[in-house]
Amino acid sequence: MGATTASHYCHTHKAFLFCNYTLLGAATSCVFLTLSLRLIPSPCGLLLVALHALTAVAAASACATTPASTARWHAAHMASTVLAAIFHGAISVLAFTRTPDFLVELRSYVREEDGAVILKMVGGLGLAIFCLEWVALAVAFLLRYHAYVEGGSTATASKRSSKVVGSDEELKDWPWPFQV
Repeated sequence: MGATTASHYCHTHKAFLFCNYTLLGAATSCVFLTLSLRLIPSPCGLLLVALHALTAVAAASACATTPASTARWHAAHMASTVLAAIFHGAISVLAFTRTPDFLVELRSYVREEDGAVILKMVGGLGLAIFCLEWVALAVAFLLRYHAYVEGGSTATASKRSSKVVGSDEELKDWPWPFQV
């Protein structure tokens, strides 16, 4: 790995960690804001808390391991992050556009004015989480791409020199969607 490539990889990894630590803080804040609405008895409220908790767990696990570790981990991280981002975007749209209806559905026990302010704060954090999750996905993709390109440079050169790929063993080094 060259010095500039290692430097780019290091900066990309630091950006990935920064995104995930920020996601962890925002998701944890959303959990506490959502709990301050006192909505535990409602199924919608439990799902909302579970979504924020899932986001916090996914961000913490992303900080603990590198995306270049395994293809399965990378695929699971990408799928869970995409789903969480979609749900966070939908919740933030609901929180901003239909605040009173959303509060009624959540069955919150706080005053309506206070609940609306808290819900809009949750919506704002949800919008921030939505954006950060897509940034984290892009950076995770870049890290995985760097790991694939740098890790498979000698195997790729030998494959280019052969005319026909003869065995299934050689195909196992290909990227995830093309594996046998």
